[in-house]
Amino acid sequence: MSPVDFTTQLAGITLRNPLLTCSGTYGFGEEYTAYCPLESLGGITLKGITPLPRLGNPVPRLAETPAGLLNAVGLENPGLDEFVKSYLPKVRMLPTAAIANISGFSLEDYVQLARALQKDSGLAALEVNISCPNVKHGGMHFGTDPQSAQEVIAAVKAETDLPVIAKLSPNVTDIVGMARAVQLGGADALSLINTLLGMQIDIHRQRPVLANTFGGLSGPAIKPVAVRMVWQVFQAVDLPIIGMGGITTWQDAVEFLLAGATVVSIGTGNFVNPQAPLEILKGINDYCAQRGFASVRDLVGLAHN
Repeated sequence: MSPVDFTTQLAGITLRNPLLTCSGTYGFGEEYTAYCPLESLGGITLKGITPLPRLGNPVPRLAETPAGLLNAVGLENPGLDEFVKSYLPKVRMLPTAAIANISGFSLEDYVQLARALQKDSGLAALEVNISCPNVKHGGMHFGTDPQSAQEVIAAVKAETDLPVIAKLSPNVTDIVGMARAVQLGGADALSLINTLLGMQIDIHRQRPVLANTFGGLSGPAIKPVAVRMVWQVFQAVDLPIIGMGGITTWQDAVEFLLAGATVVSIGTGNFVNPQAPLEILKGINDYCAQRGFASVRDLVGLAHN
């Protein structure tokens, strides 16, 4: 049986395979080295950074649900300067592609981050988070208004020589319209999807469980929504898609590839099983080999035929 070719192209980046990890679930990479060899992954998406350090939202800010996780972490991070000084040198040494995730509360925030992060930083790409659902200003506005989304992506694109990936929110009525807007802004790829806005109430205290009231729902519960949005955007927009949202098994990953994702990204699944990426890669390989696919690229969008 011939080996399956896992090599994947994403916005001009060559990845050894089509598997990434989602921002906010994998730290800055080294946190998982004891559990999963990073050289086995196509790449990792780093914890999101903002221009200034953030402590994030008050606790409690995590809550389990029957089929997922609510989080209202609120973009806790060390800030741009500390990232460049203390974390980026280590990121450069990681044995896989590293994608920085940038977030802001104004156009100027995104411009500042983009200017600071160029090809010579050792990063592979910038993922522009315009879709965080659990901060009180900024992100969600950019992620739900097509004109604002286009402006942010265009501003980032003008300031960096790295490929620009737009991370889109599912909390919209027209995901295709948002995808077209960021394509007009110059996005090189899309991440679909970020978390769905949700909440949980403690019936004993008669109060919201999360201190922030609302949080982002991730995990298996959102997978059907994510697959649907990947399917719709694949049909309408000619950009590579990073599919994410509830992927915990190889079957989930194959479903996203068939829907049109070029790459798949594991998020909450890493918390449940830190070796999930390795098991998913093996499953994709076996699936392709058993069905005679020479390359994983043959699966992308196949369900549309």
